Amino acid sequence: MFFEKFRMDGQTAVVTGGGRGIGLACAEALGEAGARIVIIDRDEAVAESGRRALAGKGVEADALVLDVTHSAAVDKAAADIFAKHGRIDALVANAGIARTGTAAEDTPDELWLNVNDVNYNGVFWCNRAFGRYMLKAGRGAIVNIGSMSGYIVNRPQLQTYYNASKAAVHHLTASLAVEWAERGVRVNAVAPTYIETEMTKTVVDKTMMDIWIRDTPMGRMGQPHEIASVVHFLACDASSLITGATVKADGGFTCW
Repeated sequence: MFFEKFRMDGQTAVVTGGGRGIGLACAEALGEAGARIVIIDRDEAVAESGRRALAGKGVEADALVLDVTHSAAVDKAAADIFAKHGRIDALVANAGIARTGTAAEDTPDELWLNVNDVNYNGVFWCNRAFGRYMLKAGRGAIVNIGSMSGYIVNRPQLQTYYNASKAAVHHLTASLAVEWAERGVRVNAVAPTYIETEMTKTVVDKTMMDIWIRDTPMGRMGQPHEIASVVHFLACDASSLITGATVKADGGFTCW
């Protein structure tokens, strides 16, 4: 009875930013649980690479190129996926960008708008577009990828624009959860700590990395599969009573 709640056989799951990193791990987890996977990425090569990686592990997936900042394109993608698969059961809104190192007073409009357009607007466009099909069906689960940065102020890097975008995702999640709860659609989020991905590997300042690990009670960075496990739980029926939650998967970072 309980194990079956973790299965997603016959369901269609969409993962934005699914070609690599956390998104790819999430796609693998949901695919392993039996879901049909649709990877969305703005980079065709990355999307296709992710699809091939999943195929190599026995998970069949479609790869779709999409920039989540274009709301009309997101609407079309949702319609196309529904037309092909006949249902949309789960969405992992993972697409996001990290920009750091600019003080608030020096932040140009372009930087603020770029980060918030992807991290916040893009999440809402996807929640709205895919959520419509879930609402019509009377069931579905959305998992938004926020960040512990939505709760704390990171150090030593300066990134007010990023922190604010992730805090907005957390409150968006709670707001949509309340609106859609009686209509059968659950909306939750995950707030990861620093995760070892290609994106974080670009951080070459060892001093910064040492501070991150020092400030983490577990004394290490997280791995993509550790976030994917939480996402799988929130996307499947095992979490059927949970909505509006933002689960901190942060190695204890926010406990200080």
